[in-house]
Amino acid sequence: MEIFLVCLKLAGALAVFLFAMKLMSEGLQKYAGSKLRHILTKITGKPLSGILAGTGVTAIIQSSTATTVMTVGFAGAGLLTLGGAIAVVMGANIGTTVTAWIITLFGLGGGDSADKVPLMPMAIAAISLFFIFSKKNKMQYLGQTIVGLALLILGLGLMGDSVPPLDEDVAHSIAALGEYGYWSVLLFIVVGAILCIILQTSSAMTAVILLMASQNWINFPTAMALVIGQNLGTTLTAQVVAMTTGTTGKRTARAHLVFNVAGAIIFLIPFYPICHGVEYISGELDKLLPNIPPIPLAITVFHTLFNVVTTVILAFFIPQIVKIVTWMVPEKKEEGEEEFRLTYLTPNLLSTAELNIQSAKSEIEEFSKRVLRMYTFLPGLRTAKKDEEFEAIMERIAKYEGITDRMEMEISRFLTKVGSGDISEHGSERISTMLRIIDNLESIGDTIYQIAMTRQSKREDAVHFDAGLNANLEEMRGLVQKALDVMDRNLHDYDHVDLDAAYAAEHAINSCRDRLRKQHLDALKLGVYDYAIGNAYSSLYALYEKLGDYVINVSEAIDGSRKHSED
Repeated sequence: MEIFLVCLKLAGALAVFLFAMKLMSEGLQKYAGSKLRHILTKITGKPLSGILAGTGVTAIIQSSTATTVMTVGFAGAGLLTLGGAIAVVMGANIGTTVTAWIITLFGLGGGDSADKVPLMPMAIAAISLFFIFSKKNKMQYLGQTIVGLALLILGLGLMGDSVPPLDEDVAHSIAALGEYGYWSVLLFIVVGAILCIILQTSSAMTAVILLMASQNWINFPTAMALVIGQNLGTTLTAQVVAMTTGTTGKRTARAHLVFNVAGAIIFLIPFYPICHGVEYISGELDKLLPNIPPIPLAITVFHTLFNVVTTVILAFFIPQIVKIVTWMVPEKKEEGEEEFRLTYLTPNLLSTAELNIQSAKSEIEEFSKRVLRMYTFLPGLRTAKKDEEFEAIMERIAKYEGITDRMEMEISRFLTKVGSGDISEHGSERISTMLRIIDNLESIGDTIYQIAMTRQSKREDAVHFDAGLNANLEEMRGLVQKALDVMDRNLHDYDHVDLDAAYAAEHAINSCRDRLRKQHLDALKLGVYDYAIGNAYSSLYALYEKLGDYVINVSEAIDGSRKHSED
């Protein structure tokens, strides 16, 4: 019964710690989320920019897993080159060391949890100041971050109080496992990897290692081995997420694994000399930080050294890593473009709701590309000579129409889930914009299908247009094509939407429609063509104009989102 109570207390303390990490991470994401989305997508081809971006983003959101998962998604979306994505992952490993320093300096900096209780009034003050009295969202998000930090430190204190003194026999058994030289090191590397996989967060694993060391459960070499194992175990999440992405996303996830395995090998060979060197460095630091327990301080130094040195060394070998992962994940024969598949959205990304918006944006860009591709099939319906050729084009258009319906449904479902989470006001506005965009993109797909169906009815009824009518419809089709191209460009950069070009294209479509309608009414009065021809003709140019309305709606939605962002 006593053991059960101890386990229950430890589980509760760990739950407080994990909740605190989540609260702090989400607060930071919302505080800087709109900027973070651009950091990872504006990376140049130079490794240093990717490493710095990965380090900065991870230090801000306090989750290397979240950064790695986003990077895998962005690489799969074509927003990052493979080399750039690898550099970001390297930087994420450096950024995650910030967590270890926070835990060491603030969570283990002398005293027990009772000494840290005064931090709770700080959390309460933050709640009162930022959540109740502040009217600015940014200040509210900062308050959430401070509360998360306070709870994190409290959780660490509770974890320390929950761990009972180690039984002498157990201590002897653990010590005995460390007496087999490199075999012991390999054993604890495996243990560290397994524990990290179970906890599903390297931050929690770091806290556990530091706690075990502070309670004298493990010695420094054992802790070093666990840290190396933790770095291997944390790669699993990226591998799982990559299963739903394209080739580049899978290669990025493999690069994460290759990078961490290479780092483990680099540090494993001179393991004991490094151990002595780190103990010396931490001994010198201990003079400057006398209130920090020496072994946890040494572990934090090693954790930082491991990630920084590994990154510095392997940054020079990014081209070789690219070759390795390209060999590991060969280019597969592309699936048919006309198959339904969401490329950039995965349920795993929902853990970082504020930053999922970039993945949804990438999927919307793919949606637009599908719609534009669908539109290019229409001329073939007019020029098809044989029924088999006509039916084949109709089948492709019908298939694309089904794809647009499903894409609209799946992206809407994803955005709704993201929006139901804890997200900033700006993020919520961006989601509303995206929902409006995909609704209009789906309507564009429906209208293209209606044009195709009108063409099919015209063919079945043996209705034929003369050269003049065909030229008029071709003019209208070309104007709508220009509007679609402007829309597609605007979808790639919400911050620089070209609304003037969009309105110019819309005006050209409306002017052409007005002219064709006047000519059509005059032709009917003069009996130039019969009712069947006139009905099919007017239906087609009206549908093209209707397409233009949906197209301008997309650009207006983007522009509205941009203005909200500036306010």
